[in-house]
Amino acid sequence: MILAIRIFFVTLHPKYDTSMSRKKKPFPILEGVTITDIAAEGKSLVRIDDLVVFVPWVIPGDVVDLQIKRKKHKYAEAEAIKIVEPSPLRIQPMCEHFGVCGGCKWQMLPYDEQLKFKQKQIHDQLTRIGKVELPEFRPIMGSVKTAEYRNKLEYGCCNKRWLTREQVASGFKYDNMNGIGFHTTGAFDKILPIEKCHLMDDLHNRIRNSIRDYAFDNGFTFYDIRNHNGLLRDIIIRNSNTGEWMVIIQFHYDEEGDEQKAMGLLQFVADKYPEITSLMYVNNQKFNDTIGDQEVLTYKGNDHIFETMEDLKFKVGPKSFYQTNTEQAYHLYCVAREFAALTGNELVYDLYTGTGTIANFVAKKARQVIGIEYVPEAIEDAKVNSQLNNIDNTLFYAGDMKDILVDDFISEHGRPDVIITDPPRAGMHPDVVQTIINAAPKRIVYVSCNPATQARDLQLLDEAYKVKAVQPVDMFPHTPHVENVVLLEKR
Repeated sequence: MILAIRIFFVTLHPKYDTSMSRKKKPFPILEGVTITDIAAEGKSLVRIDDLVVFVPWVIPGDVVDLQIKRKKHKYAEAEAIKIVEPSPLRIQPMCEHFGVCGGCKWQMLPYDEQLKFKQKQIHDQLTRIGKVELPEFRPIMGSVKTAEYRNKLEYGCCNKRWLTREQVASGFKYDNMNGIGFHTTGAFDKILPIEKCHLMDDLHNRIRNSIRDYAFDNGFTFYDIRNHNGLLRDIIIRNSNTGEWMVIIQFHYDEEGDEQKAMGLLQFVADKYPEITSLMYVNNQKFNDTIGDQEVLTYKGNDHIFETMEDLKFKVGPKSFYQTNTEQAYHLYCVAREFAALTGNELVYDLYTGTGTIANFVAKKARQVIGIEYVPEAIEDAKVNSQLNNIDNTLFYAGDMKDILVDDFISEHGRPDVIITDPPRAGMHPDVVQTIINAAPKRIVYVSCNPATQARDLQLLDEAYKVKAVQPVDMFPHTPHVENVVLLEKR
C-alpha cells in the first residue's frame, strides 16, 4: 500500500522537482511530517514552529516528506515528494486522471469527510474574516449525487499534449501530440487528454472520444493557442433532466476547405448520436474561447434545451448560465426560498439574477420580483423563462449592479421587503452593499459561492443586519468549492 502510494506521487505529480536555481541552494527536505489540517483551494497544511506550510494533494493524517518550494515570512508552499505513511482517511481516487488534471482535488477523501472539511471551512472564514455574531450553523447539505452530477463540461482541443516530467526526461514522444481534455494547472497552452471523466453522464465521454477519433482519422489540425491557428478548438457538452443533450463545437477556420471538414465532423456526430437534440457550432477567430459575443449556429435540432424544477421549465441556450449541478441547485434554491419567508405580499429584489432562475422560482410566493443582472443575454433568457411559465409578476434589468441599484432605482420601483443576492466569486461592490443598507429590506438572503468574500460583505452589513441562519450547501463533490446561504434580518 505504501509503495503503491509512493509510485502514485512520482507518476501523478509531474511538477515535482527538487532542483532549484543555480544561484540558490535548495531548501532542505523535511522528513516524516504529519499533515494536520485542510486549508483553502484544496490544499492541506502543517505548522512547523511558527511557519504555516501549505501542501497540495495530501490530506490530514498523511505522513510525508516535504520539499519547500517557496518561503515567505510566515508561511511556505511545499510539495509532498513521498508519502511515508498514508492517512487512515485516504481512499483510492475513482479517476485515472486524478492528480494531473487539477480538478477533483479531494477524490482521495471519503465524501462524508469532504463535507466535514467544507463545513469547517465556512465556519472558519465567516468567523475569521467576518468577525460578526453568528448563530449555530445548520449541517451542510451533501450533494444528491457524488458522480455524474454535472450538466455541463467544456473541453479544450490543443496541439500540445501535456507530458509528465518522467516522459520528458525519458525522451518519450507521442506520434500525435493533439489532444482533447482539460488545461493543466500552470500550463495555459497545454492540454491533458481525458479518456474518461466521472463528473457527467458517460455518454459525454463517448461523444468527446468519438470527436477525437474522427479528427485524428481525418487529419484535423488542433488549435495552437500561442500561434492562433488550428481547426478544432473547443467542445461544450450539456445535458438536462429532461433527457436532452446539447453539443457545441468551436472551430477556427484557417484555410480553404476547413469549413467543409467541420461540416463533415458535425454530420458524423449527428449520425452517430441521435440523442443530441441541439448540435451547434462556432467559427471563433478570437484569442479566447468564450462564446458570449460569438454567433452560435445550429447544425441539427433546436438552439436550446430545457431544465425543469418543480413545476417550472427553464430554457437553456448555448450562452445561458444554469447551475451545473441540477439536483443540488433545487435544494439550494429551496433554502433561499425558505429564508426569504415570503407570504405573497412582498416586493423582492433578486440581485445578480442570471437567467432569472431564483427570481422565477420564488415569484409565485411574492407580490413582485425585480431581477438585475450584468449580462443582457441572460436577462433576455430570464424574461423568456417567465413567459414560458406564465409568470407575470417579474421585471428584469440589465447593467452593472453598482450603476443600476441606486437610490433613484429604489424610489422608482419601490423599497424591497426582501433582497436575495447571489453575486459572483468576487462578492458585492461596496457601493452595492451600501445601497442595500439604504434600501433597508426586512430580510436579506445571501447566496455565495465564495465564503471568504461573503464573510467580508457580512462585516459591511453588520451595522444594520444580524446573521440569523447559515446553511452550507455542497454543489461540487470532490472539490474544495462550497456554496453557503446566509439569512440576515434588520436590527
